[in-house]
Amino acid sequence: MSLAHVLLTSLLEKPSSGYDLARRFDKSMGFFWSATHQQIYRELKRMEDQGWINASPAEDAGKTKKKTYEVLDAGRQELKQWVLLATDPYLIREEMAVRLRAEAILGPLGIEEELKRHLKLHEEKLVLYLTIEQRDFIKNSVLSREQQIQHRVLLLGIETQRTWIQWAKDTIALFEKLDKR
Repeated sequence: MSLAHVLLTSLLEKPSSGYDLARRFDKSMGFFWSATHQQIYRELKRMEDQGWINASPAEDAGKTKKKTYEVLDAGRQELKQWVLLATDPYLIREEMAVRLRAEAILGPLGIEEELKRHLKLHEEKLVLYLTIEQRDFIKNSVLSREQQIQHRVLLLGIETQRTWIQWAKDTIALFEKLDKR
């Protein structure tokens, strides 16, 4: 997957200025794809050069250079082709797993405190996801097709956090058991 596909999806949901897109990105796509605002602006320029999007002066631009980006037919076609590509499941890239492997070889080093900090962060992320679910999906009794699919994406995030939290609790318990030996 590339940042371009993430941005095409987001722009199809709502044409936006680069600034508004970057802000929205942090609150939606940013939960499962990371990009800096600088990377987003560079990618928007590249996508415009490829004819996938069009930039026009924003209605509220005034004397600024603010542009609104919209997806063109070529961008829609690119996204359609990408959606249908066969892909392999993603590889887990979890730094904590590597740190624990190093702890097993070098330790004990006291990694438990960092593991507890990660647990807290995942618990906070779960609360955020559950709040979004309550606000955007549970309160609405009738969900559109788009909303139902978006809810499924959110449920993947919720289950990922729950799994990580349980794994972290079990791993912390293991360290406590090992420390008593």
